[in-house]
Amino acid sequence: MSEIKLDILAFGAHPDDVDLSCSGTLLKQIKLGYTAGIIDLTQGELGTRGSAELRLKEAAKAASILGVSLRENLSMADGFFQNDKEHQLQIIKKIRQYKPRVVLCNAVSDRHPDHGRASQLVSEACFYSGLRKIETFQDGKLQESWRPSAVYHYIQYRYIKPDFVIDVSPFVDTKMEAIKAFSSQFYDANSKEPESPISSKNFLDFVKSKMMAFGRDINVEYAEGFTCERTIGITDLFQLS
Repeated sequence: MSEIKLDILAFGAHPDDVDLSCSGTLLKQIKLGYTAGIIDLTQGELGTRGSAELRLKEAAKAASILGVSLRENLSMADGFFQNDKEHQLQIIKKIRQYKPRVVLCNAVSDRHPDHGRASQLVSEACFYSGLRKIETFQDGKLQESWRPSAVYHYIQYRYIKPDFVIDVSPFVDTKMEAIKAFSSQFYDANSKEPESPISSKNFLDFVKSKMMAFGRDINVEYAEGFTCERTIGITDLFQLS
């Protein structure tokens, strides 16, 4: 049984969801001394470009660049996973295994239907993970119930007004390096594969410009935005930028 306990566990419906949307935040929190991990729900096997096998290799390379403590893939069916008991239990087992204080997950709604569905799936699993009468086992041992203190949703392809943004300016170059680890997905002048919405020549510029727009609101160069389902509390007015 794994003894790793994470401060932050980020879930993505597909390999590269986390990297594109909140890896700057993970880099920042790791720099501050926190532990973080990534769990991809699917292998992205329905993606226009690349393959499941290639994307797993790309995800491992990106994880190494980010310095996360772990990256796992639950091999749910891309495009066809559901927010049901079977899939919730898979996530509950991981939450109870790694006991994260904070969970990051997909946007509440987005261009890709998987994103909103994964958002609800992970959020509900986080709640149910705290119910001791839901029994799960790892290596034949009953797991303890565990509910994260907070669930935050990163913002993806479509704009959503964030509830808060995080300054990630010092980490943008490393974030972009991690994103580019998914080389099968993005622009390549020599690629013979079909084009997709994220393989256009200017897509990575779009990723940076979105961070610039979030950053402008708090007078920094780059930021990442998040939404939350409950009211955020602070203990000091001067914590706010």
